[in-house]
Amino acid sequence: MRAKADEKGVDLLVIDTGDRIEGNGLYDASDPKGKYTYDIFREQSIDALCTGNHELYLEASVDREHNTTVPNFKKSYIASNLDYIEPETGNQIPQAKRYLKLKTKNQGFNIVALGFLFNFDRNANNSVVQPVEETMKEEWFQSAIREKPDVFLVIGHVGLRMKEYETIFKVIRDQNWYTPIAFLGGHAHVRDARKFDDNAFAIASGRYFETIGWMSIDGIKKKSQNQASTEAAVTFRRKYIDNNLFGLYYHTGLNETTFPTDHGRNVSNTITEGRKALKLDNSFGCAPQDLWMSRAPYPANNSIFSWLETQVLPDSIVNEERKDVPRLAIVNTGAIRFDIFKGAFTRDSTFLISPFISKFNYIADVPYAVASKVLELLNSGGQVFGAGKLDTKHLTIPEQVAPSPFFYTSMVGEASESSMPMFIEEDTQQKPLGGKGGGGDPELIGGYTTHDDLGDDGDDAVHSPIKFYAVPNCIQSEIAFPPEKGQDMAKDPETVDLVFIDYVQPWIIKALQFSGGDFGTDDVKVYSNSTLTDVIASWVKGHWEKDC
Repeated sequence: MRAKADEKGVDLLVIDTGDRIEGNGLYDASDPKGKYTYDIFREQSIDALCTGNHELYLEASVDREHNTTVPNFKKSYIASNLDYIEPETGNQIPQAKRYLKLKTKNQGFNIVALGFLFNFDRNANNSVVQPVEETMKEEWFQSAIREKPDVFLVIGHVGLRMKEYETIFKVIRDQNWYTPIAFLGGHAHVRDARKFDDNAFAIASGRYFETIGWMSIDGIKKKSQNQASTEAAVTFRRKYIDNNLFGLYYHTGLNETTFPTDHGRNVSNTITEGRKALKLDNSFGCAPQDLWMSRAPYPANNSIFSWLETQVLPDSIVNEERKDVPRLAIVNTGAIRFDIFKGAFTRDSTFLISPFISKFNYIADVPYAVASKVLELLNSGGQVFGAGKLDTKHLTIPEQVAPSPFFYTSMVGEASESSMPMFIEEDTQQKPLGGKGGGGDPELIGGYTTHDDLGDDGDDAVHSPIKFYAVPNCIQSEIAFPPEKGQDMAKDPETVDLVFIDYVQPWIIKALQFSGGDFGTDDVKVYSNSTLTDVIASWVKGHWEKDC
């Protein structure tokens, strides 16, 4: 693609907006983590990149990012609001350059590039995330937005609909009335495009690298260093390209024979060797059906959350010393990151499904009258938790954290199917070209049918629409409760152990206190040192046939 850009006399920039670690076995299964992936990523040619929140949860991963990825991309790494704490001195230093000044190869456009992380507050102690609002008061930032470039490029691990990008846009635009601003975002795990004004647009490129986001900007006016920003007619376009070889063949004009390069083959071999060494394709069991995060309503037999709630957690959440004590086990839906497909469930699958290292804590002997109110509070949110660190949106799947206005396009009329609203349905405005009754055209494969601020023509490949459903913030299993006897319902236990994945502990404490419980962090103990990843893997090994 860079060669094609050179042929046409245009410029191509490759951008990465963070979250390069966790969520795949090639990273998570190695010791140390990232043993293979850092070398693989180093082989990529990237013009600007920044940090995601996943790089910052653990001190070890913060160290690796600072000492490995930043040096590997020292000319293109941007950290506008992220600092690193040096272990030897305790000094707080910028993670990387605060901003970059770039000049494009073919057209000579001058670009000022910034790289942000949203206002993340659960980072490890050897990192400091400065709130975006405070960063923009810094002298360097005020200097950067007065550079008078031909275009501003703002990359970030920030959802397009989050307040951080809104704030950045306003500050840049107040100083530069007409200069084009291109935002490239992340974190929200959606295909989305947002229009801030006629000369400022943003794109987010899906989730888990299943999408290559393409933004083009035409009509940029090159200006002299001291020339003021003047009104210009700039055109933004976007495409969401399915990340598969067929799409790449099409856009490069190459084929199965001409597309591979020696460099690419070497990287592919490194990936293959790493997967083999880590035994990522070893099967733990054979999934008898698809289990969906949001492509099935909750509750439902094909919902991954119903499967966890009714099968996995009841069989797995047990502390031998308290195995006879009735318990409520709570897991947030954001702890699950991908679907399970019918067929082989491999070692790699466990990390794709749930890559986190959160373990299980508990509070003993909680009055059931108090504990039974917690789940409803976690799922309803509201003033109990406020809008800061304990906003309950941080418990759910990423797609629901900062949704676009097109997210809930079809909430009405489907209530009978599920207690949770559906947010995309088959009867959407975008219609498939072909399919059943399409005059001989091939039937389409289900996939993204995206609506954004620019319309509904952004998907590069045309798919038949898929239904998606909203999910709750948390699910709960009742375990070791008194059995029902005859026609009479068993009495609720007087007290229970309240077991929860440790990530949700701050919300659990707040909910208990609101419900009348006198509990705090001193009452929390470790229930199990197994992670949810361990629990799922162990359950699959014990319940599903090994071979398909």
